[in-house]
Amino acid sequence: MLFDHVDLRVTSLPKVRALYDALLPAMGFGRIVEDAESICYYEPTGDRTAPFFCLDCDPGHQPNLTRLALAAPSRSEVDRLAAIARDAQAIAFEPPQLCEEYTPLYYAAFFEDRDGNKLEICFREAPPFE
Repeated sequence: MLFDHVDLRVTSLPKVRALYDALLPAMGFGRIVEDAESICYYEPTGDRTAPFFCLDCDPGHQPNLTRLALAAPSRSEVDRLAAIARDAQAIAFEPPQLCEEYTPLYYAAFFEDRDGNKLEICFREAPPFE
C-alpha cells in the first residue's frame, strides 16, 4: 500500500455512504468506525499502523477536478470493484476499459460519488518482455 490514509471531504455522509460502504469493505477496509461527522474504514486486523480511508463531513465542500485512483491487483478485480461501485450509487460511471493514452496496458473504471468526488479503480499491467 502506498498511502498512509485518505481523508476525503463530502458535504453529506448519508448522501455518499452507500458507495463507500460497499466499495471499501470489498477492497479490504471492512472495519467501520464512525461518529456524527466522520466515517473511517480500516483493515479488520485492527493494526493501528495500517492504511485507512476516512470520509469527513464538510457542508461547504466543493468537489473539483482532483481524482483519487484506487489500485487493484488485476483486471478482473477492476471489473469486480467497478461493478460494486456501479451498483452502489456511483454516478458518471465509465465502465472498465483500456486507457492506452495513459500507458499501453492501463486498465481502469472511472466514476464519482454522489457528491461529485472523482474516483477511479485501476490496474497497471507490466508490458511483456520483447
